[in-house]
Amino acid sequence: MGRILKRAELKVSLSTRVSPIFTSFTFPSNLTGNLIGDSHFFFSQEPQLWERSIISLMGIEIVGQIDKINGKELSYNDFAERYLAKSQPVVISDLTEDWRVREDWVAENGLPNLNFFATHFGKSRVQVADCDRREYTDQKRLEMSVLDFVEQWDKDSVEDNGEDGDDDDDDDDDGKSVLYLKDWHFVKEYPNYTAYKTPPSFSDDWLNLYLDHYQMHEDRENFQKYDQISCSDYRFVYMGGKGSWTPLHADVFRSYSWSANVCGRKRWLFLPPSQSHLVYDRQGYMKNCVYNIFEEVNETKFPGFKETTWLECIQESGDTIFVPSGWHHQVYNLEDTISINHNWLNAYNLACVWDLLWKDYKDTEESIEDIRDISDDFEALCQRNLAANTGMNLNDFFIFMSRFALGNMVLQESLNPCSSAMAQNMVLNLSTIKTMMMKMISAGGVTAKDVSLDLRETLEDPQFLRFCRDMRRTYKMIHKEEDNEVLFPEEFLLKIMGFTDQKMQICSPKDLVEMIDRCNTCSSNPLA
Repeated sequence: MGRILKRAELKVSLSTRVSPIFTSFTFPSNLTGNLIGDSHFFFSQEPQLWERSIISLMGIEIVGQIDKINGKELSYNDFAERYLAKSQPVVISDLTEDWRVREDWVAENGLPNLNFFATHFGKSRVQVADCDRREYTDQKRLEMSVLDFVEQWDKDSVEDNGEDGDDDDDDDDDGKSVLYLKDWHFVKEYPNYTAYKTPPSFSDDWLNLYLDHYQMHEDRENFQKYDQISCSDYRFVYMGGKGSWTPLHADVFRSYSWSANVCGRKRWLFLPPSQSHLVYDRQGYMKNCVYNIFEEVNETKFPGFKETTWLECIQESGDTIFVPSGWHHQVYNLEDTISINHNWLNAYNLACVWDLLWKDYKDTEESIEDIRDISDDFEALCQRNLAANTGMNLNDFFIFMSRFALGNMVLQESLNPCSSAMAQNMVLNLSTIKTMMMKMISAGGVTAKDVSLDLRETLEDPQFLRFCRDMRRTYKMIHKEEDNEVLFPEEFLLKIMGFTDQKMQICSPKDLVEMIDRCNTCSSNPLA
């Protein structure tokens, strides 16, 4: 990222590229208006002229804004129909008003309450990005305590305020880095501190519900070692000062994400999935992505980049943004900002997750193809490498889907009116999982010798029953149905077991498809 410009006076032509973070410019005489903060909006009597100028200044073509809606007027079904199913980003207001963190984490002046973090969470060890130093495809990461991070942030803020008073100091490049705390697993680390509640629209979250009860990797001894917190969920806190930013990327697993600003403002730039190939260096292979869309992009390496068209939005304090699967985005903090961020997946984007996982598997296979003949178990090596590189392999995905399908069958049998919104959600979930298993069958990704799920053992496991109860509470909350706690008696478990054949195991995607089909045939609430 280039040097941040402060109070600079620049003569800017319509073809000039500059850093996107600045505070004021002198524009050509035919362009009237003032820059508002860092958001690149102008009030002008000639709107078409200033729009073209802004686009050219940033070196990218912005063709529209992200819609903004009132969260108080949004039902889950409306959100699912308008945004999940159609894979459209949206900014939603009024979802965070009752969050504890809007009080605890925000000072009276609206800025982050750094003293609160230092006092209550100062000993936590966190990952901090150095926004001015690139390391491979991401920003260089540092590990430090929360206390050290907020002390450095506070010190930098004081120094910046002092510099702002010196109009004669044109040398702002003092070698000081902008730091950005990212991917803090706050919920897992502080389970007794109820920082916020996930809004109902984002609560159909298979990924975090599953990880609250199971590890993603079944055979962890053979995979890269992670500590308990770092791989335990995909719920994060982000904290950074004005000027901190995140490079261009699409989210892990091609999951959905939502991000709520506890305080501060962000600027988002979005690229639709249909144009994602234009920001990679090898079309069809998707290896290296453009790092920073505001730097000079190498046209030889990224020949399609000049054809990209972008959507933009400014996320205000208290706003929540929904990012659909596969939408590449780059994000800037326009002010000192704290945000809550979740990655999640469900029936609406499961196909995107599978497609990326299969592509990553084939890439992994190709990358070690030269040792196939000398490997004792080439397939196992591919699965280990896939898990280490992406966080999940084909076996993990299969077991994840098997447990989730079984939980849905249990819930489906406990519902009386099959026409209820919750029952219909179970129908959607099971039919989608069945479709993904049929894709796995076609791909040949999992065989019986690799992995299996013992049904009797699973259905009698207290951990699985807790998983089912949490799933039930979640869907009851989403669909605003009364939550009458249901225990799972022995005869009920036997009925579920009747959906399977005599071997009482799910050993392959074919077994899971057959079990879902039997459930549909035998269930009192069959699939539509």
